[in-house]
Order: sequence, then C-alpha cells, then structure tokens
Amino acid sequence: MTDLTITRIDVFQAYLPYSGGIYTLSKNRTYTSFDATFVRITTSTGLEGWGESTPFGSTYVAAHALGVRAGIAEIAPHLIGLDPRHVDRINEAMDDALLGHEHAKAAIDIACWDVFGKAVGMPVCDLLGGRTDGRCAPQAGYVGHSIKIAGVDPVADAARITAALADRQPGEMFLVDANGGLTVETALRMLRLLPASGLDLILEAPCATWRECLSLRRRTDVPIHFDELASTDASIVQLLADDAVEGIGMKISKNGGLTRCRRQRDMCIAAGYTFSVQDTVGSDISFAAIVHMAQTVPDRYLRCILETRDMVTLKTADGPFEVVNGRLRAPALPGLGVTPRMEVLGEPVAGYC
Repeated sequence: MTDLTITRIDVFQAYLPYSGGIYTLSKNRTYTSFDATFVRITTSTGLEGWGESTPFGSTYVAAHALGVRAGIAEIAPHLIGLDPRHVDRINEAMDDALLGHEHAKAAIDIACWDVFGKAVGMPVCDLLGGRTDGRCAPQAGYVGHSIKIAGVDPVADAARITAALADRQPGEMFLVDANGGLTVETALRMLRLLPASGLDLILEAPCATWRECLSLRRRTDVPIHFDELASTDASIVQLLADDAVEGIGMKISKNGGLTRCRRQRDMCIAAGYTFSVQDTVGSDISFAAIVHMAQTVPDRYLRCILETRDMVTLKTADGPFEVVNGRLRAPALPGLGVTPRMEVLGEPVAGYC
C-alpha cells in the first residue's frame, strides 16, 4: 500500500440561506440560514478530500457551528501524519483528542472517506459495503414527506396530518415529525383525533426525553422513529435493549460521520429497523455523503433520504447527483464524486499542519 498521510487540514465557512424563507420547528424554533463548516484534507500524495458539517442552529441538538469549528481546532493537530484511509483509527484518534462533539468529527470523517475512495479509485458507497440495486429516494417533494407539527395544539396538529395525507399517492410515505415537541399527553390527544380508519404514517421524534418516548410507545400502535435521541452507537444499543422504536432518522453529522453511521446502519438492519438517511441540514457535500450511505441500504430498510440541496439556496459543489422520477443513484466516480466551488467557499478560516 502506498504511503499516504494527512499533511494539512483546512476549514472553510459559509452561510446557507434557507430556501423557504423561515424554517419553523416545534416550540416556535425558527431559522433563516445555517452556518456551514467545510473541511479539506490534503495528503502527502496530493490527494484532497472534502467533508461538511452543518448543525441545525443551536436549539435542535447539543451542537452549533462555532462548536464545530472549535472542535476541529482541538482535533485536527492530532491527525497530522495519520493515514486517512484507516477510518476507524482516525475516529479513535478523534475520540482520544475530544470526547463527544460528533458534529465536529463528522466533517473530518467524511473527508477521510473522500480521500479513501480517490486513493483506490472507488466510490465511497462501494467502500461502505457495496451499492444495492435500488435507487435512493430523496425526501423533499418526491417519495417521502415530512409533516412538521407544532406540538402545542393537538387539534391543529391532527388537522394538519389529516390534510397532508388526504391525497396520498401509492408508494408515498409520511413522517410526522414533532422534533421532540410533544408531551405524552398532547401526543395521545393528537393521535386519537386522527380519522378512525387510520392513516399510514410514522411518528418521528415525538417527545424530548427517552422516558416520555417509551411511555408513548407503550400506549400506541403507530410506528415510532427516534431522531434527536438516536445519535451514538450507545443510543442505538439502548434502543435495541428497550425495544423502543421501529426505526431511526440517521443524520450523518449528528451521528458523527460515515464511519459511525456505517456501524449504526448494520445494527439497525440486524434489528430489523427501518430508517431514513439524512443530515441536520447542509449543501452539496453533505448531500453526497447522504446518497453514498443510503445507496448501501437494502430497499426494505430504507424509508427515504433528505434532499438537503433543496433546503438551501447556496450551491457549494458540483457532481452528477441528478434526481429522476424522485430517485437517484450514487455516481460511479472515485470518492464522494463532488467538486467544491472554491469561488463560493473562498479562503480557509483556519488551517492545521
């Protein structure tokens, strides 16, 4: 194997305006743009790898953009001289340098996979276990739909769900996402207000705490997915032990990057869980990572993916990720298959060597 080591890590920053104007989560959390962090890893052979991490503001999970860049500053010096193809060893080195802070580690990890693919001339999805025959289904506006509810008025939330599913088409699926905004009481009231004939939906991230979600699960037959509460290997193990859900929302940055998501994917499949592959938010580089991970998930377990590119108005990279009839395949190019737009990313805001 040719010697290949990390010689430099550069950090870039950009604001990603939300394409819809104002994004509203439960509890009246609003966002108009997202602070994105990009990592470029340069190696001893001249190969470069790119990664992105864009937290959903500072009130979604315990992560924020300044923390991502501060975390990278803590981690990056410890990675100089290491082989980026040894992704598990890279993650161990990151954990030794800084506990937690998965959002900071994700951008570096994704960049290492990009280098790995380029070094061996293979797409990242093939290195993650091999692509399936299926085509990934982007979530925004195609096969899968996310219905955001406020979590305040059960009557209004039930009416919104009923209206959204009124013209459901064959093959469509709906996630009703509370982003942890419901109490057990308001969740039960809302579910009991839905039509007696029943609606085909998955309730995602209903309550803020583990105990509340388990309490709700014991009282309803509606399938439940965890999202905010499913972020680490340990949390996935706890899900299995508690028989807490039917699936998860896997967000690559929130869950620490492709290496950790690869493990969590395998645990979910072994448990028979279904899951969506997403990110908190992001632009073209985040979307590439989503597509490559989703391409490795058998169709029966993959619910949908999130089309993060449609959520923002800034295009940060180019690549052949074209949606056809709501579906796409990961490109057969080495690595992630993206070329960053340097005129958009500008100059690094930090560098480590």
